[in-house]
Amino acid sequence: MTKENLETLLSKHPANKKDGLLPILQEIQTEHGFLTDELLAEVGRYINMPVNKVYGVAAFYDQFRFKPLGRFHIQLCRGTACHLHGSSTYLGELEKQLKVKAGGTSRDRRYSLELVNCMGACESSPVLRVNDTFYPHTTPEELTRIIRSLKEITV
Repeated sequence: MTKENLETLLSKHPANKKDGLLPILQEIQTEHGFLTDELLAEVGRYINMPVNKVYGVAAFYDQFRFKPLGRFHIQLCRGTACHLHGSSTYLGELEKQLKVKAGGTSRDRRYSLELVNCMGACESSPVLRVNDTFYPHTTPEELTRIIRSLKEITV
């Protein structure tokens, strides 16, 4: 995120107003993809809040990321319904096939893998999401097809 982009984003919010923190962080993440130490420090200066408090708020919410995502951001639901329908067996296969651990991004930044507590689609469990595409009622065969199709896409 350029300094100019950040200044434009911040100018949409009142300075020295701590109640604007979450919307500012959400907008930065939407634009930049993740939150850096430098961005958190700039936000802290803008709203007049110590950077450790800005970081503490951001770290509290699961929605905020501090590392870049892979080109294919894979989210595996681990909610109760998805777990009962077998999603727990998919984690090992995803990690093995894509060479990425849960919570991480592959070295080539092609894949990132995230476990989420709930996707709000219990009736469609187990659910997998790749970027903005949801895969409801994912079966082991469907998981294999999804992984294969991701590997075939050239970057």
